[in-house]
Amino acid sequence: MPGLVDAHIHAPQYSFAGTRIDLPLLQWLKEYTYPTEAKFKDNDFVEEVYTRVVRRTLKNGTTTACYFGTIHTDASLLLADIIDKFGQRAFVGKVCMDINESFEDYKETTTESIKETERFVRGVLDKKYPRVHPIVTPRFGPSCTEELLNSLGKLAKIHDLHVQSHISESEGEMKLVEKLFPTYQNYTELYDKNNLLTNKTIMAHGCHLSDEELQVFNLKGAAIVHCPNSNISLCSGLLNARKVLKHHVKLGLGTDVAGGYSASMLDAIRKAIMVSNIIHINKEDETCLTLKEVFQLATLGGSQGWASLSFGVKTEANPWARYCDWEL
Repeated sequence: MPGLVDAHIHAPQYSFAGTRIDLPLLQWLKEYTYPTEAKFKDNDFVEEVYTRVVRRTLKNGTTTACYFGTIHTDASLLLADIIDKFGQRAFVGKVCMDINESFEDYKETTTESIKETERFVRGVLDKKYPRVHPIVTPRFGPSCTEELLNSLGKLAKIHDLHVQSHISESEGEMKLVEKLFPTYQNYTELYDKNNLLTNKTIMAHGCHLSDEELQVFNLKGAAIVHCPNSNISLCSGLLNARKVLKHHVKLGLGTDVAGGYSASMLDAIRKAIMVSNIIHINKEDETCLTLKEVFQLATLGGSQGWASLSFGVKTEANPWARYCDWEL
């Protein structure tokens, strides 16, 4: 079988995985996530946590992962080193955020975020890792000014870089985006108009995307990552995966540790089936996703959602078979 592809996971949050899922998204970030990620200035702490998460995902069969790091460049570079050491294939992103009213000690200036992202990208590329690549990572709309989003979009375009972020995870998040960016029609347009929605983009969640927004995703060739464990655990919403597929939008699966309490993609498969069943029970869809369909999303189907992200390899019947080559 092909290796499992975790298309969305937060490496630093593994330090509290399995706990602290008693709050909705925005409060959860304020009370638990930002204070934890702020600790990643300490390289000893960084090395311990990042070694644990890479070992754990590999033990669970994840041969490819797309990681969020923190705002700390050196810590994110260390994550890339650790992933390379263990032979996992991965995209790694230094998180960018110049707004954080809920936790002032964990943010950057706009100029610093752009400069450090460039340093991170250059640092990863200079290492010439065979399997590890950089990815531009604005955390999400509410954590970034328009200037930062626009600059990151230009950076990704100029250097032909990949992009990852979050979109429409919860209703509270969407209302905050409307408040911060009133001139944009919707969340998708915010990313699109700032050159961050391309065929090299993967966006986590998308629980509350409209049909119009899904059409834009299809037009741009951008992918969505379904994170069912996290969506349920933080009461964010239920993604109608069948609806996404009907719009011919590329779709993968992610654990979204630590909003999702398990680092196992098998758990993501189970939860995706459960969510599909719930949507069917609520008569929002005629048919449930089958185990075969969801297993494909977690392996080849999901990786085809990364076709433009697959390290320059053209799409083919089995585009990732050659990538199941890691060794512990």
